[in-house]
Amino acid sequence: MSLLDVPLLREYRSYRNNVVKEFYIPVLKEATKYQRAVGFFTSDALIEISKGISGLILNGGSIELIVSPILNKADIEAIEEGYDQRQTVENAIIREFHEPKNDTEKERLAWISYLIEIGKLDIMVAFTKKNSVVSMFHEKMGIITDAEENVIAFSGSMNETSNAFFNNYESFDVYCSWKEYEKDRVDNKIEAFAHIWGNKEEKLEVIDFPKAAKEKLLKYKTDNIHPQIDEQLADSYVIETPEVKFGIHENIDLYDYQKEAILQWEKEGYCGIFDMATGTGKTYTGLGAATWLLKNVNRLAVIIVCPYQHLVEQWVEDIVQFGFKPIIAFSSSPQSNWKERLKDDVIDYNLGIVDAMCLVTTNATYTSTYVQSQIDKITGDILIVVDEAHNFGAMRLSNYLRSDIKYRLALSATLERHRDPEGTKALFDYFGNKCIEYDLKRAIDEDKLTRYYYYPVLVNLSPEELEKYHELSAKISKLCKYREDGKVKLSEAAKTLLIQRARIVAGAIEKVSVLKELMSEYVNDNQILVYCGATKPYNPELDESERDDDGERQIVMISKMLGLELGMAVRHFTSNETAKEREQIKAQFAEANPYQALIAIKCLDEGVNIPSIKTAFILASSTNPKEYIQRRGRVLRKYPGKEYAVIYDFVTLPRLLSDVDAYEDNRSEISLVKREIARMKEFGYISQNPEKTDQVIKEITHAYGLDLLKNQEVDYES
Repeated sequence: MSLLDVPLLREYRSYRNNVVKEFYIPVLKEATKYQRAVGFFTSDALIEISKGISGLILNGGSIELIVSPILNKADIEAIEEGYDQRQTVENAIIREFHEPKNDTEKERLAWISYLIEIGKLDIMVAFTKKNSVVSMFHEKMGIITDAEENVIAFSGSMNETSNAFFNNYESFDVYCSWKEYEKDRVDNKIEAFAHIWGNKEEKLEVIDFPKAAKEKLLKYKTDNIHPQIDEQLADSYVIETPEVKFGIHENIDLYDYQKEAILQWEKEGYCGIFDMATGTGKTYTGLGAATWLLKNVNRLAVIIVCPYQHLVEQWVEDIVQFGFKPIIAFSSSPQSNWKERLKDDVIDYNLGIVDAMCLVTTNATYTSTYVQSQIDKITGDILIVVDEAHNFGAMRLSNYLRSDIKYRLALSATLERHRDPEGTKALFDYFGNKCIEYDLKRAIDEDKLTRYYYYPVLVNLSPEELEKYHELSAKISKLCKYREDGKVKLSEAAKTLLIQRARIVAGAIEKVSVLKELMSEYVNDNQILVYCGATKPYNPELDESERDDDGERQIVMISKMLGLELGMAVRHFTSNETAKEREQIKAQFAEANPYQALIAIKCLDEGVNIPSIKTAFILASSTNPKEYIQRRGRVLRKYPGKEYAVIYDFVTLPRLLSDVDAYEDNRSEISLVKREIARMKEFGYISQNPEKTDQVIKEITHAYGLDLLKNQEVDYES
């Protein structure tokens, strides 16, 4: 064999390749000569350069090594004051020689000393003739030659250290002499190395390796070489995620639509909105945008703001994939010293010590006095990325849409705020135009989300619930005032009553018995979600003041029914569980051991990802499209073995359709019916069975005579 028979990549990167196993061992196994300029010398560097050379030793090959001294401040000052430069360099080399930490390192130094003893390893020390902190020899290249005079040359950012191999973000390019278009590059490297080795470079001084350092090495010499150490080493390496500057690695491949969104954002002056359905990669697209901007402006402070702590934690996982470890800022942050780190990073960024910094935080912590004061101190370019950006349309948060931040990006599946045109306008005024609209239909069509079947399940208010519903509707109507534009203005008292009325709909008692009937077909199934309302079924025997303290919550009633009556293994999944408990529950739920079903409140609104859900029973739905669209998107996330999802949506109607008189004044009932129809249309039209939804809507529309009211405006809240 020869070097021509070794499969080679054009480049190797430490975060992606095991360079010892994939490059050094197979290449040096065919080599007869290895020439290397490694940069700074340490004894650890000698240990590292020995990795892979067993094949070269067995071939009787030789090594020429050029190193550079690590000069400290005292060394530089001594040279500048006229002390002997050569002696200072030799002292620096000796200073960096440390005893091996274990038997393996001792044996590798024995290899080096063996090669020196038999005249197969020469080491030269190169340094600039006038050294300073910024004037050092730091060449990093290698040349490998086989018995047939085939040559490989490689160069790049990698030093021969374990930190470079497996922790730092390092890379090198490879050129082959037998490839015509690369031969010139190889020849240039050979010539450059020869000039340095022969002390022919005008600005460099090249001296022999210090005798004292050589004597330290030779005490480890041995006559026995154990080449199997290299093979064991290669198999034992685990490539870790590197800590590097904020940038896209080549193992992260964005979809075309994500790249197009980023390029459009660039055209918009790096201000804009990514309107993307849940599960379509908003986070990766946002991080891709941040890295793209960093590449173009060279220096950047990135601030990522999320509404909840667990969303921050999810972002951190993705940010690490992009090779950057951010400051994680919130009250119970795993970085207990995050305030100090933020302060230090701001200073380092302002001084130019680092080119990029990243802060990821919650809405609450972002608006804190401390964080705002630190942002005030940042003097370079800033990008703010706001996840679930619709929240920042609220008056309190909109005050923190800082005009001094030049680059802006909003991420949201539903940026338009429900019944808040002023808040929506504030968001568009600040962030700019939409750079992409990637809705659920497109995501399903392009296989980014799973297909689903949708079944609207009709339930009715009980007579007592309906009576209370009408009573509250009448009170709300009296409290409503109409603005000049004809729209309803709600008083605070009216809003309170609306909440009470919504709780009656969410907690309709019939939902429990209907769910039991449906669930009888799923008692032996798993990956089931039951989504409840944060409410208690209406009890006419209790006063409003007593209702918060007495009576069972809907989630408790459902748990008892599923667990005790049907014998299913169920688990609550609410805000009462800690983040750690949630992760454990999700993992166990995905394995269907021990839990078949999760009974949840609000979790899908808070950005919790449970992609293994196959069947969802949604007992309570908000009137806010943002919320129910997000809930559906989270159920549709892709998961191994999940071909499709099934959604049962409990549609609450005031009464049985057979009891409806289309000619009655049913204004308050129609407002509820219209809201439910709007959601059914949204869910049904892209399902795999839209005809089912169409049929249900047709029956409801006919019963309430909505075709007769098509030209009448009925306020959905009244």
